[in-house]
Parts: sequence; structure tokens; C-alpha cells
Amino acid sequence: MENYQYPNVLIVDDEANILKTMAICLKDLGYNITTIQKPQEVEKAIAEQSFDLAFVDLKMQPIDGMEVLSIIKQKSPDTTIVIITAHGSIDSAVEAIKKGAHNYIQKPFDFIELQMFAQKALEFHRLNSEVKHLREQAIQIKGSGNIITQNEKMLEMIDLAKRVAPSEISVLIEGESGTGKELYAHLIYSNSNRSDKPYIKINCAALPENLLESELFGHVKGAFSGAIKDRMGRFEEANGGTVFLDEIAEISPALQAKLLRVLQQKEFERVGENITRKVNVRIIAATNRNLEEAIKEDAFRKDLFYRLNAVRIQLLPLRERPEDIKLLVGHFIQKLGGNETITVSPDALKALKRYRWSGNVRELENTIERALLLAKDGIIELTDLPEEIRSTPAGSDKLQSLEDIEKIHIKKVLQIAGDLNNAARILGIDPATLWRKRKRYNL
Repeated sequence: MENYQYPNVLIVDDEANILKTMAICLKDLGYNITTIQKPQEVEKAIAEQSFDLAFVDLKMQPIDGMEVLSIIKQKSPDTTIVIITAHGSIDSAVEAIKKGAHNYIQKPFDFIELQMFAQKALEFHRLNSEVKHLREQAIQIKGSGNIITQNEKMLEMIDLAKRVAPSEISVLIEGESGTGKELYAHLIYSNSNRSDKPYIKINCAALPENLLESELFGHVKGAFSGAIKDRMGRFEEANGGTVFLDEIAEISPALQAKLLRVLQQKEFERVGENITRKVNVRIIAATNRNLEEAIKEDAFRKDLFYRLNAVRIQLLPLRERPEDIKLLVGHFIQKLGGNETITVSPDALKALKRYRWSGNVRELENTIERALLLAKDGIIELTDLPEEIRSTPAGSDKLQSLEDIEKIHIKKVLQIAGDLNNAARILGIDPATLWRKRKRYNL
């Protein structure tokens, strides 16, 4: 279970002593434990963190285990769920299994029994995840994956991705959030000579620096508080395969230096260890920021940029490829609508084409998912769309919001000014204010 050395385990029970006992027991196995005594707080917890395994007590107040099971299955379908039940409620536990629980464990149980049960449940979870991953690979392999476009520039980027895929060269994918950077990364991987080797994805913005270093390179026991055993890093897990580093602009200068060493010399050390380890990985990086501007501000290393930027794939925001709107709407209806025949009214389609889509393709998918829930008689009407889309005025493709105008003007000033302080002086605002606006607009 190399990839599950530190599984995230959720325990939900309204009895404090049960929570405490189970947490102590499972922490002995090195698991990351989250306990919840108020079952109504489960939805918030799974929105903030993903869990490999969840133990859920059947009899709780004010909502019972069956309702918690339903919430987890809906909001976190990949979590493996085990029901905790007393002797008198076996029938309910069996019903829970029919509704998606993996198994049930009966109270009272001892330490060894619980530990063995958790290990078996996590082994099932690991195998289930691998099967799902293989199915996803089978669907996407050697094709264009789920990249839906008829835009000439985006088609050129697909062609470029396929042409560089068989090489060992590093690739930098640039684009706003929601434009499909991860899809292009997977396209490169699935068409590469490493497609039968590991593919590891890391969101560099999701973890603080100290945890990110451990995630990337691993650590040894005692390297820091909480390091209770040696841990293999993601680069070691990916040896022979591909690492996708999303939000690469968010890593610290210290980590940038260590990443550069991996690219140049193919070596690193685990946190807290002096042993140099060799690794053979191909790196695909992605960012929604302008790295050349980050270099000017000394926020990103120039030598690392040139190493990553051997091939550059630049993705257009959805507002710059309106010809894709109808195509994507049809794709999402087919993907999310099941076997129903759903159409879009002319007024609704016009509104979808007018809207600016700051969240790009991801926002469009969420909008269609919502509209499908509201649609009647197999037609998505204008009234089924969110207010901000319905109220976008006709001709708004020519008229710009104040926010868009501000973004364009700041970008122009930054290109001319040369540095942040000079740009702030020209704009008549504080440098800190300009820094926040740059981050907001991904400039």
C-alpha cells in the first residue's frame, strides 16, 4: 500500500468516547484521522477535504447514519464507507450496504479487530481506485480525451500536444482556471511512451510549503512534527512515468531550486535525509499566471522557467472561442443528461453565447448541470439559467464591464512600466493594491 501510507479516515459518531477510542486505535496505523460528533457537520467536512475511508455510526441524532451515508455518496462518491452498528440493527446495516456502503462493523469491537477491518477496507478502496483509473485511461488513451473544441487555435494546441507527447521534453501549459489545462496534460501523457507508467498529479497551490516539499520529495521519520514513519514522495512514486505540476507559479523559491535540480540532474533528497536519490520522470507543468511577469518580480526563477518552457501550450479562455459554446453545451447535455433527449431554446443559447464565462469551461459545465435539474419538457429555457447569464445584455460582446476594462488597462500598464512600483505610480494606486489586483486578474 505504498500510495496509501497516509490515508484520510473520517469517523462520524455522536458518542465522544467512541470517537476518541477509534481515533487512538487508527492513529496507531499512521492514518490521518478526522472525527465528527455532530453528523450535520459532515457535508462541510467532505467539501473541505477528501477522505479515503469513512466510519459512520448508524444511530445518531439529529440525522442518522443512513442520511450521512447518502450525503457522502452524493458529495464524495469515491469515499469507501463502513457502517458502525449495534447488534439490534443488523438489518439496517444490510440496507445501508444496498445503498452504497462497503461493509459494516458491529459494536463492541476491540483494537485489533478494528485495525484489521480498516486495513481490509482500505485495500478494497485502493483496488477500486485502480480499477476506476484504468477505466478512465481506457476511455482517453490515444485520443483527444475530453477536449471539446472546433476553435482553430485550440485545435493547433491539441496537435502540438500530440506531436510532443512521444518525446521526453518538458511542457508548460498556460491558461486561465477552467480552460482545460489538466485535460491537455493527460492528453500528452496518454500519447507518450510513458503511458503505461505512473501519472501523478500535484496541485502546488493546495498545500503549504513545508507539506508540499514532503509531498513532492517524501520525508524520513522524525523530519518534522507528525512524521511518524518514512514516506515516499510523489516523484519517487512516479519514477519512470510523468508528474503533472498544476499551479506551478505558487511554489516557493526554495522549492523552485529543488525542482530545478530534479529537472537538470534527476536527483533529490527526502526531507530530513542526506541520501541522494535518483529519479526518472517527465514533468508537465501548468499555470494560470504570467510566469514572465513573475520572473520580473523575482517571484519565479528564470532558469526554471526555461527548463519548463521547452514546449509552451497556451489555451484560450472560453470568451475568445464563442464557436465552442454550442458544441460544449451539447457535450455536457449528453454527459450529464443521462438517456433523456434535452434541447436548448434559442433564447437560452443566445444568452450562453453572450456571457463572459470568467470560470471558462468549468463554469459552463456547472451551469448546464444546474439547468438540467430545472428544465421542463426536455427544453432548457432562458429562465433555467442563472440571473447573471439571463441579464447579460445583447451586444455585450462589444461592451465591456468595468472589471474587464480595468484588467486590460492594468495589463497594458504593466507591459510598459517595466516593474511593479513604476506601474503602481502610473496607475495612481499603492503597490500592494496593484499586487492584489494582479493576483485577482491572474496577470
